[in-house]
Amino acid sequence: MVSVLMGRAINYHLNRNELTEAQRQVAMFAEMIHTASLIHDDVIDQSDFRRGKPSVNVVYNHKKVSVALNRSAMLGGADDKLSEVAFEYGRNLGIAFQLVDDLLDFISSSDAMGKPTAADLKLGLATAPVLFACEKFPELNPMIMRRFQEPGDVEKAFEFVHKSQGLEQTKFLARKHCVEAVRLASGLAESPYQKGLVVLTDLVLNRMK
Repeated sequence: MVSVLMGRAINYHLNRNELTEAQRQVAMFAEMIHTASLIHDDVIDQSDFRRGKPSVNVVYNHKKVSVALNRSAMLGGADDKLSEVAFEYGRNLGIAFQLVDDLLDFISSSDAMGKPTAADLKLGLATAPVLFACEKFPELNPMIMRRFQEPGDVEKAFEFVHKSQGLEQTKFLARKHCVEAVRLASGLAESPYQKGLVVLTDLVLNRMK
């Protein structure tokens, strides 16, 4: 969806109408890569659920999971400067999405997320809220180094994050990336597609799952 929106916004900016075949392929490749990344996450996490439904590795067994990844081409017709705008928009939106994902792992219920909360800690991963919490609670550092493997580490880290400003700082950083994405999108000619790119940042920042 983001690829199609960006393609149409750029085409409008360049006084063109329809998506080119190359732009359609970019959207298809993006979806394939996205799907592959979700499957990869489920395999690595050994997660039984994805958005509340059985994950692919449960349905098929992880040894049978394979997804073809293809290279994508630059958006047709865009010069280097416009291509950079598209790239930077996607980079900022993606970082914001991941930061919100890190945040939700600490504040959402299992039912809302469709997967266990504090899953990252249980996997030994120090995400943004934990790294920010280290500023107030340096005792988190040895836990991070041992990947939260000692008994009680996960629970202590979870508590420290909530006692610190880690969640607020993570949300603030996500908002900064969304503001930058809006700035980039605002440089394109005004159109429904350009407005859609702006609305997407709000959806990313305020999503609950």
